[in-house]
Amino acid sequence: MKISSLELLRDLTSRTRQHIAIAEELNKRSYTDLIQRPTPDSWNVLECIEHLNLYGEFYLPEIDKQIRKSDYPPQALFKSRFLGNYFAESMLPKEKLKRMKTFADKDPIGAALDSKVISKFIKQQHQMLELLRAAEKVHLGRTKVPTSISNFIKLKLGDAFRVVIYHNQRHLEQAQRALKVPQTEAGSTI
Repeated sequence: MKISSLELLRDLTSRTRQHIAIAEELNKRSYTDLIQRPTPDSWNVLECIEHLNLYGEFYLPEIDKQIRKSDYPPQALFKSRFLGNYFAESMLPKEKLKRMKTFADKDPIGAALDSKVISKFIKQQHQMLELLRAAEKVHLGRTKVPTSISNFIKLKLGDAFRVVIYHNQRHLEQAQRALKVPQTEAGSTI
């Protein structure tokens, strides 16, 4: 994949703003809505958001650190590598979405959560917007970010942004689907 660096950053900024808007709407829902599950082993809204927060806790500081220490000037064009593009594309929601197994330390199912989870996510997304602005001043290809899988696997900064932001999009859509579960009068799912 080849794209203008500024065009990529604009697209990712737009997606992040949409994610903030979705989270703000979710934050208006009742606690009952936020904890309903589509199926007994599926995540509810709060668990979807907490999963994103757990990844944000890793990636936001790493991205910030790599931008701050990068001395590579920005380039007009961003070229994704095979691995980075594969990871990013696999995160994007699709019609026939393949379920992925999450790492145990990033699986929030059954955790005691409340709406503070959503507020934390919104705060993280504002941090993401700041990082996207800061990234305009560095090379999106030569600046590398370690992954949560291993410090030995590094992604180009542009790909790291894509992976995290597409992952957010994937699970925000999952959270929105969890709200559409039909309810009986007693409030349990059908």
